Amino acid sequence: MTSETLIHAGRQSGPAARKARTTVERASDGELAVTRNVDGPARIVFQAWTRPALFQRWWVPQSCGVSLISFEADIRTGGAYRLVMGHPSAERPMAFFGRYIEVTPHARLVWTNDEGGEHGALTTVTFEEMDGATRVVVHELYPAKKALDDAVASGSTSGWGEQFEQLDELIVSLNAKV
Repeated sequence: MTSETLIHAGRQSGPAARKARTTVERASDGELAVTRNVDGPARIVFQAWTRPALFQRWWVPQSCGVSLISFEADIRTGGAYRLVMGHPSAERPMAFFGRYIEVTPHARLVWTNDEGGEHGALTTVTFEEMDGATRVVVHELYPAKKALDDAVASGSTSGWGEQFEQLDELIVSLNAKV
């Protein structure tokens, strides 16, 4: 099946911008693929995904008005995670949780999204270092076309460009300290 481009987000001019642009595509009826080249080595980019204190600094798009209240994680194969987010208009915080199926340092993360029950996605993130930068590819595999349709319609898949811009900013600051 040919992929259907949903969004091209990120900076839009200059050579660095072309390199950094986030691409979000519907790879199949039930799969979303997000790709971004991040300017930093895989070990540092991987740490930004696996160290809760770093993860909290970039994960939630600032423009959406949601705050990441807490992130508890045992990031190892068989471990679990729990994110709690709040929004001023919500009566109570929202919890997102699941299990880590695979953790391969600096290369791959696979986790479940159990809060969605049988409609939750399986998320795989790969990190491939090339010339000091890291190509990050996120695959969200939903159990059915309708589950992905619902996620896209809800807007929950629309923040990737901003999230990756925030990740880029964090990686630049971490790289400067190494």
